[in-house]
Amino acid sequence: MTSTKEVNIIGKTYHRPWGTYRTLELGDGYQVKIITINPDGHLSLQKHFKRSEHWVVVKGSPTVTIGEDKKTLSVDESVYIPIEEIHRIENLTGQPAVVIEVQVGSYLGEDDIERLEDVYGRAKG
Repeated sequence: MTSTKEVNIIGKTYHRPWGTYRTLELGDGYQVKIITINPDGHLSLQKHFKRSEHWVVVKGSPTVTIGEDKKTLSVDESVYIPIEEIHRIENLTGQPAVVIEVQVGSYLGEDDIERLEDVYGRAKG
């Protein structure tokens, strides 16, 4: 994946079935996003091949899956997702959840994703 056609634009809000995200900063080997997960929103169960991710909860109580572990986080809690680790974030509450995501890696395009499950029908299979 050496193409940059799916690299995000700083400041642009991207709408997804589960909520929105916006890239706050994009540098050589890193990207910082703010992710808003709607009530009952579910990102796909996925993994990345070229980047790790760090999630910091700033609003709400999202539920995260990392590998075999699943837990609900609170404001000011964080998790680390290594490269190629299976992960998901969901908002099982009635209020929006907001997470700051820091990606670190050799490629940060949105096409560095393998969806294993997706409630919105986007998983390959």
